[in-house]
Amino acid sequence: MNTCLGIELGSTRIKAVAVDESFRPVSSGDCTWASRYENGIWTYPLEEVWAGLKTALSKVEDRESIAAMGVSAMMHGYLAFDRDWKLLTPFRTWQNTITGPAAAGLTELFGFNIPQRWSIAHLYQAVLNGEEHVSKIAHITTLAGYVHYMLTGVNAVGVGEASGMFPIDSAALDYDAGMLAKFNGLPGIKALPWKLEDLLPRVLTAGERAGALTERGAALLEGLLPAGIPFAPPEGDAGTGMTATNAVSPRTGNVSAGTSIFSMVVLERPLAKVYEEIDLVTTPAGAPVAMVHCNNCTNDTNAWVGILGEAARLFGASPDTGELYTRLYEKSLEGEADCGGVLVCNYLAGEGVTHMDAGRPLVARTPETRFTLANFFKAQLYSTMATLKIGMDILAGEGVAIDSLTGHGGLFKTPMVGQRYMAAACGAPVTCMETAGEGGPYGMALLAAYMLRKAENEALGDFLKDRAFAGVSGSTVQPDTALAEGFNTYIRRYKALLEVEKAAVAVL
Repeated sequence: MNTCLGIELGSTRIKAVAVDESFRPVSSGDCTWASRYENGIWTYPLEEVWAGLKTALSKVEDRESIAAMGVSAMMHGYLAFDRDWKLLTPFRTWQNTITGPAAAGLTELFGFNIPQRWSIAHLYQAVLNGEEHVSKIAHITTLAGYVHYMLTGVNAVGVGEASGMFPIDSAALDYDAGMLAKFNGLPGIKALPWKLEDLLPRVLTAGERAGALTERGAALLEGLLPAGIPFAPPEGDAGTGMTATNAVSPRTGNVSAGTSIFSMVVLERPLAKVYEEIDLVTTPAGAPVAMVHCNNCTNDTNAWVGILGEAARLFGASPDTGELYTRLYEKSLEGEADCGGVLVCNYLAGEGVTHMDAGRPLVARTPETRFTLANFFKAQLYSTMATLKIGMDILAGEGVAIDSLTGHGGLFKTPMVGQRYMAAACGAPVTCMETAGEGGPYGMALLAAYMLRKAENEALGDFLKDRAFAGVSGSTVQPDTALAEGFNTYIRRYKALLEVEKAAVAVL
């Protein structure tokens, strides 16, 4: 049996998933890792990439059956290398909110929203800062692009990943030539010994071959995989999430909810205006997508679950962590639709959508608030998607039609809870499929399968709909009117709470 392997270097786990010829997951492996905050930068040491990758791969069964594979990773960020692929500055992840002047300047220059986490924002901020490494740069790429290059020798990324490095022309399926010229013409850029297009990786689309595992790459993995395995173009977790949820066609979308939370909605037409809260990226096939990306999702909830579990242990109880999550999620369903006045801001990091450069988690209530466990935990779960809702409401105001959203990630593991709240928040039906827990690495495995097994001229959307997801079961929840009204009340209060959050960042 031939399998296809997807690897994803996520924010908290490095995971590998193999799918069989029926596109069903048959084996997986993972390991945990965490970013570090060093010298004002959120980063990961690159040596941990290879240690974690080997740990995850070692747990995958029947590795000799792998017929194709691909690499995905947390989106965007900044990895800068010299001509010999020596790292010039520590990896700057998507978590950083240190590129505000660059992002604002480029947004004005291009007439196109450039978020702070995009690679081009990091590069231009380094130029504005006068950083010494800038003149030595020969390559910039993303984490997925770096791992792919080290394993295959091919310096390329998938178009979805490329669209978070620099704006993409969806007609040309390449970096926008007009914007490249504008960037190269900036006063601080003209004096440098490079043109931007010479630094960026080549752009490939889903279905193209992007090299094969080299002997050098196999040695990096210490023989866990044999040389010669063909690779699909590397993608970010946004593109693999869209693939894993069968959401690459117009009027479909997905919500990925874990450490961060983001939605991807495939557009029928361009947006009328430029919005700082909305990123314009592409599917792995190059179709335009509106993305709402929020840095904060479940981390604060995870901390509270830990505290509640610690309290239980004071009384001799030892609840299983998974069961504790399930019980608390289900308890939240007993809470009032507006959480009884309980408010939570879950910001551990800064948040671009609401223009916060740092975070301070908060729980707030007034004397008349009905402070029960159910209301508190419902407010916790509302907080995980509140910032996302602010961005999704902008799309609704633009008249963007959404026939279906598919949810995946940890927020949706407890059946029907996060799903109900997300449907109420976004005003659209939310589906969770049986494969939703596999997430990005599963999506990357499907992209590898598409490259290997697609019929001639078979579009990615057709391949997913007619073959990969044919017969896949799932549950769909329609928006509940009363819950939606309660969520809207919560959001009005939440926006007021953000003024308290600003003060907390300033004084704490």
